[in-house]
Amino acid sequence: MMPPEKNIDLTAASDRALQIRELYTKLEQRMHGGAWSPQELMIGYLYDLGELGRLIMAKEDRWVHQGDLPRELEDKLSECLWWVLVLAERTGVDISKAFTAKMNELSADLTKSVEKGAS
Repeated sequence: MMPPEKNIDLTAASDRALQIRELYTKLEQRMHGGAWSPQELMIGYLYDLGELGRLIMAKEDRWVHQGDLPRELEDKLSECLWWVLVLAERTGVDISKAFTAKMNELSADLTKSVEKGAS
């Protein structure tokens, strides 16, 4: 069984994501009089997840795609991670702590299942 991780630190990624989010906030305030709500952020994230889904399908030759697929996959995966980091901050979730805890939980559960199947 793998030992649990002490802490997986996503602070630098979160800090950078929030710097970019602040620029979007300034733009939203100038164009619309206020920053996006959590619901609007979620809609933006869902839109990008849909695009990511199509790119994944294209990678598996299940969707016609023209363009630089490897580059677009990198961009969209990074953008989706950015959304998660922004949403975590907006909803008060310590994403480093939550991610570490979830990975430890999954590791323990999966290790038990693997060991059970090996006997």
